[in-house]
Amino acid sequence: MNVEEVRTYALSLSRQVTEDLFADEWISWRIGGKWFLLMQLDAPEPRVAVKLPPETGLVLREQYSGVHPAYHMNKRHWNDLYLNRLPDGFVKEQIKASYNLVVGSLPKRMGLEAV
Repeated sequence: MNVEEVRTYALSLSRQVTEDLFADEWISWRIGGKWFLLMQLDAPEPRVAVKLPPETGLVLREQYSGVHPAYHMNKRHWNDLYLNRLPDGFVKEQIKASYNLVVGSLPKRMGLEAV
């Protein structure tokens, strides 16, 4: 996947997904005001950071060379996915899992649903 494909997919998950540039070279995608996806635009190798359950992140790091603890994030919960090393479908699955994890942690009154 490339940057634009990641962006399009993230925004397709819900009309309530927001996107913002929160630092000079970082884009974030949020649902209910909470991050579920981050991308450093000037990274030497294209990657995204996703939030996953700690045990899932550990397993994926062992199974895939393109999954690492996230740069500048809580390494227990956040994982970097190197886009050139992983299949597009896998990256989309992890973005969706991150989105669903965050939605599941939000108050029900917000009316957001997992996809």
